[in-house]
Amino acid sequence: MMNHKKYVRQYFMPPVSCMKWAQKEYVEKAPIWCSVDLRDGNQALVIPMSLQQKVDFFKLLVKIGFKEIEVGFPAASETEYEFLRTLIEQDLIPEDVTIQVLTQAREHIIRKTFEAVKGAPRAIIHVYNSTSVSQREQVFRKSKEEILNIAVEGATLLKTLADETEGNFLFEYSPESFTGTEPEYALEVCNAVLDVWKPTPDKKAIINLPVTVEHSMPHVYASQIEYMCENMRYRENVIVSLHPHNDRGCGVADSELGLLAGADRIEGTLFGNGERTGNVDIITLAMNMYAQGVDPELDLSDMPDICEKYEKYTGMKVDERSPYSGALVFAAFSGSHQDAIAKGMKWISEKDPNHWTVPYLPIDPTDVGRNYDADVIRINSQSGKGGVGYILETKYGLNLPAKMREAMGYAAKGVSDHTHKELLPEQIFELFVETFENVKKPYSVQKVHFQQNGHITTQVTSSCNGRVITTEATGNGRLDAVSNALKKAYNLQYELATYQEHALEQSSSSRAISYVGIRKPDGSLSWGAGIDTDIIKASIDALVTAINNR
Repeated sequence: MMNHKKYVRQYFMPPVSCMKWAQKEYVEKAPIWCSVDLRDGNQALVIPMSLQQKVDFFKLLVKIGFKEIEVGFPAASETEYEFLRTLIEQDLIPEDVTIQVLTQAREHIIRKTFEAVKGAPRAIIHVYNSTSVSQREQVFRKSKEEILNIAVEGATLLKTLADETEGNFLFEYSPESFTGTEPEYALEVCNAVLDVWKPTPDKKAIINLPVTVEHSMPHVYASQIEYMCENMRYRENVIVSLHPHNDRGCGVADSELGLLAGADRIEGTLFGNGERTGNVDIITLAMNMYAQGVDPELDLSDMPDICEKYEKYTGMKVDERSPYSGALVFAAFSGSHQDAIAKGMKWISEKDPNHWTVPYLPIDPTDVGRNYDADVIRINSQSGKGGVGYILETKYGLNLPAKMREAMGYAAKGVSDHTHKELLPEQIFELFVETFENVKKPYSVQKVHFQQNGHITTQVTSSCNGRVITTEATGNGRLDAVSNALKKAYNLQYELATYQEHALEQSSSSRAISYVGIRKPDGSLSWGAGIDTDIIKASIDALVTAINNR
């Protein structure tokens, strides 16, 4: 049996919380983004990236638009030291990009970090020590005062070495395991660090408040962030940063509510790669903003390329259902969903092309490099007339009558159900041609002659199973006359129920397609289509196919 009673809450609500963040509706502007893919992301890989893969990944992050990129823990790993030196010595860091390096608040590690970062045009030195109750008691076995002194001594050494080292340095401090730390104590430690650095408008400091392990619901974290933001010294000169992990599956919610609560910056990874359940997914965060009309200030317009490169560099896979980026997140297999999407797309194009409100699609898939034909309407045994009709209309120019769409939908559903496979657009078109276009057996028409003397008279030469018959009949139109001739020749029982036509190409020699539906004695409909430059011939071909499909 699972024993839930052995678990206790390891988080702390702040002593005062007015929850002003809860009155805000959405994140109104993009935060400062800092990618930690090359540090947190890399250390979580089964097989860490090679030097070249790291360089390529760094270039991808720059292309996407990250202005701050954590490149590693150079004092703790020779491979991370080598990567940092490669970036610096090969001049791979753009002028508008700041690299970030991580160090524990320990003297020898801090000193080695400054040696590693020499020559970097701009660097954030990110120092941390753990402050949580469990870490203080179980790992370090130190008092609050001793833990605070570790942070202050680390901050002091950063300031001293920065003054002695050529370069442009900013400082960042993280009370690691912030979410397991008493908020009053976390505030005391952060304020003590800030008293050492004394940040100014020209040289701000970063205080990073990480969800090293998720212990609480997102509103608790937001309340902790609000408390810190409202009581932190030098607040106007401090960039409050968040570094959420995803242990409870709430990393995105933690980040969004934390931003509402006053934070300015996010540290995360593409697609949420990171230790345990991962870091916060910056792709999802940024696209959530985009979907609400906020510029995320990251270029995610070619999501397939980003996914492909990410998978190549890391060996990880982007899940097919990963928000915004997964291969299936815009795919609609359900018939009712497909019908709503098709109608929504038509409404948008006719009524309000500048605003996206299509049902079931929170964003326009083309904004992230997806396309409607391959990524949105997908046909399988769960699909219906709307999806099949949408593909035939948008990809092949076939605007089927409503009831014929239904028949075509059932035909596609039957094939997919039998084969247990998805049908691609070209397969759907082939099925349409095979099922409804110019089906010539058992009945076929060889010749048709018309005369008009107040009414239409026709002579139709037709055949069935090798027997050729010429029949004369009249009608209130050419198609009606041909229909009457065929019924007379073979004693057929049906009524013309639907006739529809449209051009397929816009030119003087354009072809036209005709759709004919006939009602059988039992009340059901049978359908046919015909394509020809002569609309009369196209309609007769459609009629013959409908008869053959009875």
